[in-house]
Amino acid sequence: MQIFEWFIIGIILFFNFLAAGHALLYKRDPKGAWAWIVTCLLVPTLGPVLYFLLGINRVKTRAKKLKWYWPHWDSDFETSTKKIAPSGKKVRDFEISPDFHQLAQLSEAISKRPLLKGNSVTPLYNGEQAYPEMLSCINKSQKSIYLVTFIFESNNTGKLFVQALSNAMQRGVDVRVLVDGIGEYYSWPRIGRMLKGAGIPFVRFLPPRVYPPSPFINLRYHRKMLLVDSKFGFTGGMNLGDRHLVNKPRNRKRKQDVQFMFSGAVVNQMEEVFMEDWGFCTGDYSKRPRQKVASMHQGEAVCRTITVGPNQDLDKLRILLTGVVSQARKRVLIMTPYFLPSPELIVALQTAALKGLEVSVVLPAKNNLPYVHWATRNMLWEILQSGVKVFYQPPPFAHTKLFLADDSYALIGSANIDPRSLRLNFEMVVEIYEKRLVNKLTRHVRSKIRQSHETTLQEVDSRSLPVRTRDSICWLFSPYL
Repeated sequence: MQIFEWFIIGIILFFNFLAAGHALLYKRDPKGAWAWIVTCLLVPTLGPVLYFLLGINRVKTRAKKLKWYWPHWDSDFETSTKKIAPSGKKVRDFEISPDFHQLAQLSEAISKRPLLKGNSVTPLYNGEQAYPEMLSCINKSQKSIYLVTFIFESNNTGKLFVQALSNAMQRGVDVRVLVDGIGEYYSWPRIGRMLKGAGIPFVRFLPPRVYPPSPFINLRYHRKMLLVDSKFGFTGGMNLGDRHLVNKPRNRKRKQDVQFMFSGAVVNQMEEVFMEDWGFCTGDYSKRPRQKVASMHQGEAVCRTITVGPNQDLDKLRILLTGVVSQARKRVLIMTPYFLPSPELIVALQTAALKGLEVSVVLPAKNNLPYVHWATRNMLWEILQSGVKVFYQPPPFAHTKLFLADDSYALIGSANIDPRSLRLNFEMVVEIYEKRLVNKLTRHVRSKIRQSHETTLQEVDSRSLPVRTRDSICWLFSPYL
């Protein structure tokens, strides 16, 4: 019996050290590597199992192996897009502030996508403004509708979208819907049943499985897009459901948010993202958008789509956000529901504030994920002591994601500023260079600041011992929140 027991112990130790060794060799972040090594060595059996399920990034987006990109589908399309973003065109030739030329070069290097001018961008506040516009585009569609989202609720709002999509299919429109495999469970009955019942082509991104167990449960698809006829695109932080209807006081899950409506060539970049994601989920990369390029000039915005994810897109957002803060000359305004920035971004914010820039962070006073709020409270002293201002916006819960720099740069999309968006989620953001839009969004942020409570370093330091302990424990687990 002793030999058998030592054999079992040997196997357990082997897998403990095997998992710890893998974390040592392949985890990029030292803190993350240490956390997994300690877990694997000090928690026998369970530690390696957790690392196998949650710690190893196995996702290799097959779409990234594809060699075609939308500017190279055919000669006619290549000619038309060269008028928008010719090969070798220098950043300074675009109508953007010289202060952001280096930033534009940085984002092009990490995104591998060109800047496109002539786009129109319209902010839509909350579901009351966004949903009617989205439904109107769906109802007027003639050729294609591509919809992707993290959460697609089956309540009244969800039913309106399902009905509109079904009607479009009956008109002969190419309709496709992609929903995250975990996000679908945020509503019951699941929206997939309704979509399939209506005959709408529908796929789930990495759905959870009991057998064989899914090793990808921690890697979620957080992108939100509606693309109609290659002419109109919607993106931002807004999911589909009643929760974004803030004018209903009885709606206890109300969320404030901003969605953006695009027209112009940047819509085709969004379609490229959709086609890669659809191919990843279905294995079918053969289908391409029917329309090749939107109208040549819809507005004054210069835009670029940037994908973020735990595959080849890893660390892009972290690099981009740090670059934005470093390039700013006047101000940096951040509005986000979840704020657990990387060490590099913390240093950049500290440096900007110490140089005399206006650096403000607007967070929700009441968070739907309280443990994230608690973890954030534990790290705020790092930026408050350097002069960064932090404001807490009153309910309803503020789900808005805005990153504004000076008078001419905005970064919008699905990404939060936390480890999940920076390293685990598949996200999509759009950078926008347009003074008129940025000034409008700046006024929006300032209006929220006027309604908000400014927290101070003294307030953070005066937390009671039990509260500080709670916040510190949550912060300790922040890489996995």
